[in-house]
Amino acid sequence: MNKLYFKYGAMGSSKTAQALMCRFNYIQKGFNVLLAKPCMDTRSPKVTSRIGLSADCETFSAQDNLVDFFNKFNEKKKIDVFIIDEAQFLTKEQVNELKELTIFIPVLCYGLLTNFKTELFEGSKRLVELSDSLMEIKSVCKCGRKATINARFVNGKITTEGKEVEIGADEMYDGMCYNCFKKELSKIK
Repeated sequence: MNKLYFKYGAMGSSKTAQALMCRFNYIQKGFNVLLAKPCMDTRSPKVTSRIGLSADCETFSAQDNLVDFFNKFNEKKKIDVFIIDEAQFLTKEQVNELKELTIFIPVLCYGLLTNFKTELFEGSKRLVELSDSLMEIKSVCKCGRKATINARFVNGKITTEGKEVEIGADEMYDGMCYNCFKKELSKIK
């Protein structure tokens, strides 16, 4: 049975590396994989992990219908699996469209659950509501506890102010536990 999968974790939990390994496994077994990410992730034209894995991908905008997007590639070459990185940036409607695609193929989404304000992203919220399988990809805070918060730093100081989306990586975000997050917040008050 085809399913909608959502695999989520804090910054630095190897979500993208796992998406790329999953892609490799499917390809190695002879399946055709459509790998995609939202075009708002402008860091690289590829899906690229911090550990150096990367692969070419397709990009889509928030205005794109993902059933139409999928069909465009499926017409050229039958697609067996659809993998999406940075799934937190999906719109609610795009997640609904992905769920429709699971009638035909498995759809695997990888992304953050919450933003730097500890609030669910729109795409992540809908993925939690509709996914057939949810899996947390665990990572560790610098203190050794499980990282659950995606803390944003500006000029070396933690912040909970600003636009929900600011594209960045280690230079701007740190996955941390709630205790360390609260300690960092207390430093700025």
